[in-house]
Amino acid sequence: MRTRLAGLALVLLVPLVGACGNQDQVGAYCDEVAAKQQELSDILSTGQPDVLIRALAIFKDLQGKAPHDVSDEWQQVIRTIDALDRALHDAGIDPATYDRSKPPSGLTDQERARIDAAARELGGKATNDAFASIKQQVKDVCHTALYL
Repeated sequence: MRTRLAGLALVLLVPLVGACGNQDQVGAYCDEVAAKQQELSDILSTGQPDVLIRALAIFKDLQGKAPHDVSDEWQQVIRTIDALDRALHDAGIDPATYDRSKPPSGLTDQERARIDAAARELGGKATNDAFASIKQQVKDVCHTALYL
């Protein structure tokens, strides 16, 4: 009987311990959102073509603190921004000045195709849905906006 009670106690306590750990993670995530909110807002409000690349370090910080339930979404957002950044960097292009309709001289067809593919994926449904989920999760869990 004692063994059965100990087993039952263990079964009941394990989810509670996990929930406490998750609450700590959520609290740390919400604290990080609050700490980065103004800086992220300042970057995104500029309207510059490279805002997402400039915000990448902040997004990576937030991803590192994010609860498990949005880890796939953060991975999608980070991966696609990073891919565009790498494509531009590998082509020797400053993301702030790149204009697809007026590409710099010397840009090869292969480089342009890689940049275009990365930009399409970044602007695609999967990344937009992931970013929308992240923003909604921050609102629901942290009771604030991801950026102002």
